[in-house]
Amino acid sequence: MTIKDPAGGLSQGASPGSRVVTDRPKMFPTMGTIIEHIPQSTQSGLSGHQPTRTIPGLFEAHEDNVVFATVQGLFNWARSRSPWPLGYGLACCAIEMFAAAASHHDLARFGAEVFRSSPRQADVMIVAGTVTHKMAPRLRRLYEQMPEPKWVISMGQCANSGGEFWDSYSTLQGVDTVVPVDVYVPGCPPRPEALVEGILKLREKIFKGG
Repeated sequence: MTIKDPAGGLSQGASPGSRVVTDRPKMFPTMGTIIEHIPQSTQSGLSGHQPTRTIPGLFEAHEDNVVFATVQGLFNWARSRSPWPLGYGLACCAIEMFAAAASHHDLARFGAEVFRSSPRQADVMIVAGTVTHKMAPRLRRLYEQMPEPKWVISMGQCANSGGEFWDSYSTLQGVDTVVPVDVYVPGCPPRPEALVEGILKLREKIFKGG
């Protein structure tokens, strides 16, 4: 018979062979959760006990401290947490894109602050602004120079469908006629919060393997 002391361990009279699953310390989270501990605050009036926050996790942890995951799932998780954008600002939407990356909205919270100047170092193209027929072949070339896997965010109505210039002889009727688009961000121009929401939607798609 197993005898447990108040501290949760086995008493000295219990043999190692009499251990059961409930006697093992649960050092890892149980099925489908990852435990995130909130650090103690040092500000005046905010100290004291702060509860542990449970958030949905990527892995499924077994009672025997074994984590199960697929290699592809790990790759998708890593890619979704570090999208490196190719800054492709063409019009006024680019100003909102700059603001989204600045300190007030801080895209660094989502790992997307590393705007690259070379398409060979980027995996997300953010088309921010009006695309003309003259610019379209350059945009396609930059897209083809990006390594796989790669994704495209169409930011603003001009990039989505031509916007207020839809009937112009020089404006492309949507960037999706040149490159495949994964996320559309509406607005003229969209606020920085809208672009942040678009990046979060793209993160979800990448995490699911899209």
